[in-house]
Amino acid sequence: MTEAEKQLIYDLRLKGVGYKAIAAVLGKSRDSIRGFCRRNGLTGDSSVVALNVKEQINNNLLCTCCGIPVKQKGRGRVRKFCSDECRRKWWKENPQARNKNETAIYHYTCPQCEKEFSTYGNKNRKFCSHDCYIKSRFWSEEDEI
Repeated sequence: MTEAEKQLIYDLRLKGVGYKAIAAVLGKSRDSIRGFCRRNGLTGDSSVVALNVKEQINNNLLCTCCGIPVKQKGRGRVRKFCSDECRRKWWKENPQARNKNETAIYHYTCPQCEKEFSTYGNKNRKFCSHDCYIKSRFWSEEDEI
């Protein structure tokens, strides 16, 4: 079974689709779908499965991004993601979940291009981009074409 098929089974099962319907979509046997669901904690009534998975994600037992079980360490912060890749992917897809502090947004004017820009969390930034920094640092009036 490919990773795409596994993800499709997982998504369909969370939407409340039964074993037979998933098997018909993928062209596999009902028993192979049921076996996969058993191994991954997706067994039982389809509406109960969706509630159980949501509850496990809320309790940080499953990865918030992909749904794989997360191994918790004995100490430290509770993990929400199974890997750094999942963490980056989830935050990239869910920027609205970030709690940005309004006092950490700084507004500046670039000394090179004189364009106004804002930055989050970096009160020492001077230039709007790396290109403006390079032009200011290494180019002079004589070098311009």
